[in-house]
This record gives sequence, structure tokens and C-alpha cells, in this order.
Amino acid sequence: MTQSATEIVTIAPGEPGGRLDRVLAARIPALSRSRLKALILDGQVSVKARTIRDPAIQVNSGDTIVVTLPAPEAPRPAAEAIPLDIIYEDASLIVIDKPKGLVVHPAAGHATGTLVNALIAHCGDSLSGIGGVKRPGIVHRLDKDTTGLMVVAKNDRAHRALSKQFENKSEGPIERGYLAFVWGAPGRPRGTIDAPLDRHPHAREKRAVREGGRAAVTHWELVETYAGQDSAKDHGKPVASLLACTLETGRTHQIRVHLAHIGHPILGDETYATGFKTKAGRLGEQARAALAALGRQALHAERLAFEHPETGEVMEFEAPLPADLARLRQALAAGA
Repeated sequence: MTQSATEIVTIAPGEPGGRLDRVLAARIPALSRSRLKALILDGQVSVKARTIRDPAIQVNSGDTIVVTLPAPEAPRPAAEAIPLDIIYEDASLIVIDKPKGLVVHPAAGHATGTLVNALIAHCGDSLSGIGGVKRPGIVHRLDKDTTGLMVVAKNDRAHRALSKQFENKSEGPIERGYLAFVWGAPGRPRGTIDAPLDRHPHAREKRAVREGGRAAVTHWELVETYAGQDSAKDHGKPVASLLACTLETGRTHQIRVHLAHIGHPILGDETYATGFKTKAGRLGEQARAALAALGRQALHAERLAFEHPETGEVMEFEAPLPADLARLRQALAAGA
């Protein structure tokens, strides 16, 4: 917890005094005069060990002034009337189909317009507070431009139970299934990527496979393959494919990093597929247009299963591909 700090100002013998707020403004340049005045009125300033609430009081040489700077409070997100695609809701939890472009919780550069702002408007004070003031009810996350299913806890008991399932798959029938459109196609029908993840050594906003990182396991299965516009030039190899992925762990950017690690990054991923942009020229005209219009990574959280925290019932949900990914799939399959 961040603690309060203090600033001590001593007017040396022989130094001139003056109005309290002016003296402090001259000696504590990091704080504006208006901020200092507010601290005085709030009882955060004492002169000779006596609390002073008058900014205009005169202080004199030899006086010691103590200014207490309260610990900053985390701002509470405001309720915002942002539409939600609610798949299921009861007194304990809410399941939504998250659209692209929606950040899950407030962070640097995204103070408003987040899923948390929308949830506060929809649920009011019923959201679980375990996640803190900026993440009420948030049990797991999806990247801003990843679409699909998320579950949110509406009380602390549900939050604890759901978090336990997400952290340890042995605690319940938890399942998180994704569909990912990737460049190229694996040479076998299914596989497992077991590679630890950590922060990228040179780009803090990215993740990378690194020894000593946190354990991360992704299972994948080949669903469809797509030929390019010139199959002969590609020697019969698919230019892209659709993979069904399930998570055994839930690390930041896990599927995106893991698939790039095995040489099949996700279409449209501006972070982890930068070296594959020229491959778009091997797509058909419609597929190129669909990919250009996508403007995001082609990743969708299609399936979610967990044990209800109150009833113990196994809850299973599926969300079809959103319109932009459905158009991409159709265009890729047509090869046009």
C-alpha cells in the first residue's frame, strides 16, 4: 500500500516569513500554490506542531512547517452506458461476448471506455471487489482486439471460486477454446506447445518464449487449410489455416506468442506477425480485402466452460465467429 509522505520546511532565524501558502509555494516548487492551499484547508499542514487551516496565516523566522501529502487514491472507474452482448447472467456471474476494440479494464491510455466501465453501469455495486477498484469482477482477460467469451464475477465468493478454477484446471471443468487463423499450416493434425513465457527482453509491451519464464501450455488442432491464389507457385502448401486452440494456462498473449513461436503467427497480428506481411500478396483478392478490413489479430474466444461457483453445475458456452472473421473465413475458403 502506498503511504503518505511529508515535506518539512524550516524558516531559518533571520529569514523573512509571510503568508503560509506563499512561503510553502516558494520552498516546495513541486506543488502548485492551489494544491498547497487545498492541503492547508484539508488540515494537512501544521506550524510548530499545531494544525493550521488558514492559508493566509503569517509564519515567522524560526517556524517549522510540516506538510503531509496523503497517499494517492486509485480513481474509481465511472459507469458508462456501453452496450454489452450478454450471453448469460445470474446473481453470481455474467458471461459476455466481447467485441473487438474493447479494452477489459482501465490502464495507461485507456482510462475510460472499457469493459469495466460498461459492467459498472450494468451491474452497479454488485460487482466483486477482489480485483481492486480498476478491475472489479475481472477473473480473466482478453486482449483489446480479441473477440469472444468472458465470465465476470458479481460477488466476492464467485470471484474466488472462478479464479481458483482459472488458476488450476484440476479445480473444475474449466475450458477456454479459441479459433485462430494463422499463416501457413502445421505439418500434422494436432499438437501441444509447451514453452515458458516472460516479458520480451527489449520491448516491455510484448511477451516472448524465454527460459525461466512462467509455464505456458497451448494445445492446437488443425481445422481447415486454405490455398493461395497461385497454388502451383506455393508448391501445393496452404498459405493459411484455421486452428482450434485450448489453453492449459492463461498467460498474457499466450496463443499469439506460442503460434508465432512454431512459425504460424496469427493473421493480422501487428505485434507478433510482422515478418509475414508480404504473405498477404499470396492471398486471393477477396481474402486480401477481408484481411485488410480486419485491422486486428484473427483470434476469437469461441468456447468457455466452468463450474458454477454456487450450484456446481457445469456451464458451457459457445460464441460464433463475429462478422469480420466470418467474412475472412469465407474469403479464405473460396481462395478468391
